[in-house]
Amino acid sequence: MRSSWTRMLCRLLMVLMIWTPMQMAQAGMIGTDQLVTASASADRTTVLEFLGRADVTNQLQSFGLDAKSAKDRVVAMTDQEVQMLAGKINSMPAGADSTGVILLLIIVGVAVWWIWFRR
Repeated sequence: MRSSWTRMLCRLLMVLMIWTPMQMAQAGMIGTDQLVTASASADRTTVLEFLGRADVTNQLQSFGLDAKSAKDRVVAMTDQEVQMLAGKINSMPAGADSTGVILLLIIVGVAVWWIWFRR
């Protein structure tokens, strides 16, 4: 009994080992121009998405610049300019400033103080 199970398991493993290389993905060499094109396209997309945000659009309008003309200018930029601008966008801090947190802590502190001395 043990021998038949072992034999069947070995045959199954042999079939799976032969079948596995056919299921693997094919890797190939890509040229430098393909990589540069993909990187430039990703950077340009980053800048255009940044210009699509509501707060950025409002700030551009306060400077007297239409969002559509800003996007047209980004399309006209060279890859090096877009890469520099995307690098600045990616290095910006995420989230809001700390004044909201400080204000919240002051409000909580005053509430605790008021409850403590109200007793």
